[in-house]
This record gives sequence, C-alpha cells and structure tokens, in this order.
Amino acid sequence: MPIFLFLFLFLLLGYIGVPLWVWSLYLAAVLAAFNAPIWVWIGFGIMAAVLNIPVLRRTIITSQIVKSIKALKLLPTISETERAAIEAGTVWVDGEFFSGSPNFQRLNSEPYPQISPELQAFLDGPVEQVCRMTTDWEIYSRKDFPPQVWDYLKQERFLGAIIPKEYGGLGLSSLDYSTVMMKLASRSFIYTATVGVTNSLGPAKLLLRYGTPEQKEYYLPRLARGEEIPCFALTEPNAGSDAASIVSEGVVFKGTDGKLYLRLNWKKRYITLGAIATLIGLAFRLRDPDNLLGKGEDVGITCALIPADTPGVVLERRHDPMGVPFYNSPIEGHDVVVSVDQIIGGVEQAGQGWKMLMQSLAAGRGISFPATCTGIAKLVTRVTGAYATVRHQFGLSIGRFEGIEEPLARIGGLTYLMEAGRIYTCGAVDKGEQPAVISAIAKYNFTELSRKIINDGMDILGGAGICRGPRNLLANIYTATPIPITVEGANILTRTMIIFGQGAIRCHPYIYTEIEALNQSDVAAFDRAFWHHLGWMVRNGFRAVLLNLSRGYLARSPVSGATAKYYRKLAWASATFAFLTDLALIVFGGTLKRREKLTGRFADVLSWMYLGTATLRRFEAEGRQQSDLPLVHWAMQYAFAQIQQGFEGIFNNLSVLRELFAWWWRLNPIGTQPGDQLGSQIAQILQTPGLLRDRLTAGIHLPDDANEALGRLERAFLLSSQVEPVLKTIKAAIRAGKLSPQQPERLIAAALETGVISKQDIELIREAEVARNDAIQVDSFTLEEYRSDVKPIAVATKTPVQQQARSMG
Repeated sequence: MPIFLFLFLFLLLGYIGVPLWVWSLYLAAVLAAFNAPIWVWIGFGIMAAVLNIPVLRRTIITSQIVKSIKALKLLPTISETERAAIEAGTVWVDGEFFSGSPNFQRLNSEPYPQISPELQAFLDGPVEQVCRMTTDWEIYSRKDFPPQVWDYLKQERFLGAIIPKEYGGLGLSSLDYSTVMMKLASRSFIYTATVGVTNSLGPAKLLLRYGTPEQKEYYLPRLARGEEIPCFALTEPNAGSDAASIVSEGVVFKGTDGKLYLRLNWKKRYITLGAIATLIGLAFRLRDPDNLLGKGEDVGITCALIPADTPGVVLERRHDPMGVPFYNSPIEGHDVVVSVDQIIGGVEQAGQGWKMLMQSLAAGRGISFPATCTGIAKLVTRVTGAYATVRHQFGLSIGRFEGIEEPLARIGGLTYLMEAGRIYTCGAVDKGEQPAVISAIAKYNFTELSRKIINDGMDILGGAGICRGPRNLLANIYTATPIPITVEGANILTRTMIIFGQGAIRCHPYIYTEIEALNQSDVAAFDRAFWHHLGWMVRNGFRAVLLNLSRGYLARSPVSGATAKYYRKLAWASATFAFLTDLALIVFGGTLKRREKLTGRFADVLSWMYLGTATLRRFEAEGRQQSDLPLVHWAMQYAFAQIQQGFEGIFNNLSVLRELFAWWWRLNPIGTQPGDQLGSQIAQILQTPGLLRDRLTAGIHLPDDANEALGRLERAFLLSSQVEPVLKTIKAAIRAGKLSPQQPERLIAAALETGVISKQDIELIREAEVARNDAIQVDSFTLEEYRSDVKPIAVATKTPVQQQARSMG
C-alpha cells in the first residue's frame, strides 16, 4: 500500500509543481518508510542541504553550471538589433502558453470589444460611400483610384484614421480602424494597401509616439487632411528581411550658418506610395564624424522626415507588383540635405530608429493584416456560398457535391476563426498591450489562411474565377495574395525566426533573465532563475505525460458544455509545448535559432494555440450561441489537427525523443481533421440565406445594385433559395406518380395543370432561372478592347442572358 501512496504523491507533486524543499520532505518520507540505512540518510542530508541552502547551491553547483555553459558556448548570442526586437512590445497571453498551465480565467476575461454606434455610423456613411464610388475592376482598369475617390479619402480623413481628433484625424481605436479596413478590403485590396500604409508603419504612427511637440503640431494635421501623402522607406536591395543591415547613410555636418544638418544618400525599394509621396519617413544609418551631437561617431539607425520636394530626392519610378495597381516604388536620395530637426523625436531620438521601428511593429502587424485578410475571407465566404448554390452541373447545385463541400467547409470554418483572432488581438492593443509575438502570429497566419481560402474559392468558381472582368470577384485578390505574404517581415522569416525564435526568449518566464545573468556573470541572479526554471520544466514534464495519458481530462475547464474539452486539450498542448521548448533549448542551446525547420514547427503549435483560444473567447463573448457550435467545432478541430502536425514534426526531428514518443503521439493524437459530416454542416451554412450566414460575413461591403457582380450573384442566390421549396414540391409529385419526368419547360407546365404549383410559382421559377443564368456568365472582350490598356466597364456577355429571358418569357 505505501508504494501506491508514494507513487500517487510523486505524480501529484510533479503535476502541481512544488519547490525543492517539498521534494526533499517527500524523499525523506520515502526513506523513512523503507527504513533506509544511515549512509543513505547522510548522503540525502548533504544533497538536501546543498540544494536548499542558496549560498551552498550557488557555490557548489550553480557556479559550475555557469562555467560549463560558457565553455560549451550554449549561451545564444543576442545582437543589439535582436535585443531591440526581443524587448519591443509586451508579453500578453503568449506567456500563458509558455507557462505550460494556461490561466483560462484570464484568457476568457481579456477584452473582446464590439464596435461603437459612432463607428457604425462611419461604416454606414463614408466607408459605404467610398466603396460605392468605384469598383475593383475600375481601379484595375485605370491602374489607380478615380480622382474623386482620392478626394473623398482625403476629405473624410481616411488617410488620418489613427491620428487623434485634436490633430484633425478620426482618432479611431485599433478595433475601429481594423473594422474599417476589413470593409474596405472586401471592396478592393487597393483600398487597404493605400489607406493601410498611411496608418500603420509610417510617419503618422512614429510621430504620435516619438515626435516632438513641434513636429506633431505641424505634420499631423497635414497628414490627417491628406495634404501630405506619406511613405516609409526602410527596405533596400541588400536589406530586406534583415532590415537592420541597411546601408543608407546620413552624415551630420555644421552649415555655414552654424546650424546642424544631415547629408543623406539612400536607395530604397518596395516603398508603398513612394511615387506619389510628399513626405518620406526614412530609416538610415547616422554617422557623426565630428561628434556634433555628442553621441559618438556611429550614432546608429535613425528615422527622419524628408519632404519629397527636397533637392536630390528621386521619386520618378514605380514597381509593378503582380499587376496590382497600388503605388509601390523605388526611391533614391543623392546628397539630400535637411536640418537635424527633421529627425523624428529630435536629436534626442537619433540612433534610436531600430527600437522605434520594432516597437511600432509590435502592435501594427497585428491590426492591418488581420483586418485585410478577414475582409477578404468574408468576401470569399459570401461569394462561394452563393456561387455553389446558383451554379448547376449534372442537374444539381454544385454545392451539393461533397468535393465542393470540403473547400466550402474550410472557407467557412477559417473565416469564423479569423474574425475571432482579429477582434481578440485588437482588444489587447486597445487596452494598451503591444503584443509583439502575437502580432507576428497574426501577420503570418492570417495572410497564409487568406491564401488558403482564396485558393479554395478559385477552385470552386473554376472558369468563372480565372476569367477577369467586371463580373469576376476573386481573380484580383488571388493575384494580390503574395503581396501581404512578403511585406513587414516575409512569412518564412516570421514563422521560423520571429514567432518562436523571439517568442521563446521574450515570453518564457526564465530564459531572458538567465541570459542576462550569464552575460553579466551574475551567479546569484542566474541561480534564482535557473532552479526555478528547472522546477518549472519538471512540472511541465509531469503535466505533459499525465495530460497525454488522460487526453486532457486531468485539466480543469473554466466552462462546461460542448467546448469544455477544447480548454482541456489546450492545457495538454501547452504543457507539452512548454516542456519541449525547454528540452530543445537544452539540446541545442544557442544554435536553436539556426534550426529553422524545428523552430517553425514550434511556431505552428504556438500559433494554433492562440487562434484556438481566440475562437473559444469569441464563442463566450458572443453569448455561447448554439447555432455557432458547428463553426466552433470545425475551427477547434482544425486547430488541434495543426497542433498535432506540429508536434509530430518536433518529435520526428528531436532524436532524443523520436524513438520514445513519436509513435505514441501518433497513436494518441491531440487532434484530427474535422469530419465530413461536420464539414457538410458548415457548407450548408454558407449556402443558406439567413442570420447565421449574415453574421459570419458581417462587416463587408454588399452592393445592393443587381448590375454589380456581387449584387447580381446575391440576387440570384436569394431567388434560387426561394424557388427551392417549389422545385422540391415538383420532385415530390414525380416520386408520388402525379407527374412524369420530362423536359423542364413541359414539366413546369404539367405541374401547373395538375395544381402542383401556382402561376406565382412559375413566375418565381422563371425569374430565378433568368437571374441564375445571368449570374454565372463570364466576361469577354473584343480583340480591340482586350488589347486596350483600359478595359471597358460594361460587360460584354449580356446577350445570352437576354436571349434566355426571352425564351422563358
């Protein structure tokens, strides 16, 4: 009996995590119970004294560990630019996942805000109006906004959305700005590429946080009114993802008037709005050979504001990114001279440019990209659900085929998840967080999920998706998809280096403290962190094993009901993730950041724990609506399938664990892909008019003009849904023997004669058929029109529809 008792206590103490002195008491009780000999007691007493008395532990054990770490070069080297990135922003709920024991009460108490009546009025007014002013096809045909759209964007302060009202801007919160961007994205990617750069990483954001009072008073009102068109010039030919390697240079010198100036030379590329900018935010390396600023010769990366009309500035060229007509340009500067007062934040902020950029990115990446991608996802959801209903093959709507249901389910389930992540992240930023790791997770995953959704949408639309023209709703966003994948940290780098590489150091409760202590040779500080860290790892090891064996049921869920199991699985995933993180750090030490295949898999697990948490938070915040459960179940099952895949990759590539655990993890998976029956439910939601479909796609632009592509498709979809009961009545009559199968026109006439349907039903059938045939037409052009730089706005495929209308009338 004592054996089972001590085993139970052993597992219990390990699972809850107890300090060294409790373990010492436990071992003493074991020794006493089994009448250990005196020499064992002596050895145990010495060991317990050394481990539990800090001064002895530091002298005898910790000091030797420190020497070994330095001798084996296990300490990761952190450059100043890496340090700035790691220290940028704040640790938010990401720290919970590294803990191995997430506090679900905290996760569910984090804000999940809703838009205000004031913002709704702005969405229904200026945002709706600017969406109506032009179509995506017109923008592409013109390769620019119409002049009246530019004027309206400036007039209504779209370019100064985040600038406070006291400076003439809209003063939008992160959620408000995100919601506006989402609606604009559903109309055209060009809107978000244009409005986004003026409000994300650019002069306005940097000025708000770091600008001098004089800079703010002068520039912010001009930016808010659109009198200044800003750009931010960071990327160079040899400094892309490694932006800290910029070679653009500024040199401080004293003018003949006794004032200090900067002489700047640069070559930048991929600069959004560069060709039309009037104000350039420039990142460069500042040198001060005569130490005129008192900061040494190599001052460091600095940000300054350069009026575009300054002599030496060259803005005359433009890139062509995938044919997507937003302004993206190379810009150059040759012996450009400006006052040192143009440094953002003044001379005091000289050399602080990299830190400024990292801190601005810490929150910015998590707002604009998720908004744009969610708007696109909702548009694709709306379009594919309607198209799958109105497009018929083999006598059936294509949405009834299981091959179509599968991508429809992905589109719907991922759209629900993305909206959850968008709002959850915005809530954090609006409450004052700057969640750098979460923002990187959002940037990477939303752009990748958007790409997946668009690909699925194109597969469903088939030929209608690839033939460009006014009727095509997806081709242009399909073409534009690689653009957000590459900017503000290319996705490959974001996944392999930022999410986990920086996250493991920034969010882990002990790693960064240990690194700092080792760098400073502070044995006492290292001792405090290391032994707590060791206990932390032991606890997570116990939790990982026991939660795996119990499939999470040992963990506590903060809720009951259908979603409780997902909280328990998140606890299981977190414990395993935290333990494997520590194990990888021990095995690879400072070389871990170079093992990008491995860190990418850790990043995937961390990402999907966050996205799953956001999904659960949405379900709770929106009142646990039972109608949403199919979407919640699909999103969570998909999330855990991705977590499973990530863990399998980690186990298979950690040789120390491959033989021991990889096979077991496959036999006892934490998740599998959603089942076909659940997927069918999601596909049906997308193809059924009503509140659930409307809520899933809420916040996008829905034109009410039936001559527009989406308006036309929506009308056909609604009519097809209305006529479905009539068609079912006819089919039931055939099965009952009241009608015989025959050609549609004759069948409808026979149904009327036998009283199966009414004249009103026939009118509805004819109206729906005309609308359906109109909606599935694709654009075509004359040879002259096709060769023209500006394609016609009118559609060239009306005749077959008109003929169809006449034949049925």
